[in-house]
Parts: sequence; C-alpha cells; structure tokens
Amino acid sequence: MEGRCRRFDRLVDDVIEHYSKVKEQPEFRTLPTFLFGQSLGGAVALKAHLKQPSAWNGAILVAPMCKIADDMVPPWLLTQILIGVAKFLPKQKLVPQKNLAEAAFRDLKKREMTAYNVIAYKDKPRLETALEMLRTTEEIEHQLEEVSLPLLILHGEADIVTDPAVSKALHEKASSSDKKLILYMDAYHSVLEGEPDEMIIRVLSDIISWLNEHSEKLMGS
Repeated sequence: MEGRCRRFDRLVDDVIEHYSKVKEQPEFRTLPTFLFGQSLGGAVALKAHLKQPSAWNGAILVAPMCKIADDMVPPWLLTQILIGVAKFLPKQKLVPQKNLAEAAFRDLKKREMTAYNVIAYKDKPRLETALEMLRTTEEIEHQLEEVSLPLLILHGEADIVTDPAVSKALHEKASSSDKKLILYMDAYHSVLEGEPDEMIIRVLSDIISWLNEHSEKLMGS
C-alpha cells in the first residue's frame, strides 16, 4: 500500500539485502563501500550501520532524519490521541502536515517543479507510518554514541523538516574518530534538490571531495 510502513526495520533489511547481493558480484568485491542517506534515507543508513557496524567504509548523511523537527510534529496531546487511534485505523491519513515543498525547497522554481514529481508521495502520512517514523527517530537519538564509522554529515542551517541540532549532536556524540559536519547557511532541507544551483554544486563538491579522499586511502592501503 502506497505510503504505508508497518515496520521501519524492513526498509533497513531491504537495504542490507540489496547491498549484500551487489557486493557478491566479482567486480565489486574489492571496492570501498559507503552508505548514502538523505532525510528518511539518513535514518535508514544509520540503522543499517547499527545493525552491521563493520559492513561499510563510511557514510554520507544529508539532513538525516535523526529527529523530526519539533515544528513538524503535532502537539503532544494530539500525538497521544493519534497513537491510540492508530491501533484501530493504521492506514488512515489523519496526521496534520505542513507543506513539505515549501518547508524543504528554498528555490521557488524548484519548489514549483515538485508538483510534477510523479513518484513522490505527496499526501498526508498514514498513521502507522508517521508513528513508526517518530519511534525510529527517538530510537536513533538514543543510539548516537554507537555510531562508529567514518562520517560526513551535511545539513542546511535553516532546515525546519529535520533538526540540524541533532546532526550537531550526532557529530559530537558519535564514537567515530573520523567525522565531519558541514552546515550550510540559509539552506533548507533539500540541499541537493531545492537550493539555488550554486549551493547544490557546493554540496556535491563537498560529497565528491570526501569520497575521493576516503576511497584513495582505502584503495591505497
């Protein structure tokens, strides 16, 4: 069913399974492997690492969903009501939601183009899905110290979808000895799709530089 996630770990297990199948192919066995996750994908990447701490050579996390920004979460009382209702109506789209394109895309022309994205889910979250995402982010928030792989964390300072403060906390608390945090002034949530071109190019350049540096170290060792 579109937009329904009964258990977040299933997404994580799918990533791990797909990675394992790709890594089994002879041409990929000796290559470095890096996790990449943006927003919700950042949560998937972190959970995959926490399940298999030594499987990857590093991770790039772009505005990772370690915590949903407080402004995007319904008030506490409404959240408790929705938790109760979800037991009986898990598929219902009852979760209040702000305009994500407006919150995530700073460039107005790119924001307008989101209406034509036919594969994006644009409706309200289903109850079960929203609560599973909330549960997952709370879980990750309490496991930041267990993150141990090389990290590149990228986040827009003006992001109101996922909380930049938690990316700062991840950078501070992660046990990784190799970790880097880059915050982009005035940037919104979608730093790779929704920013002016010069900002997108800057973010891509930071990613490529980090990958080149770490790949060269691994391939040369």
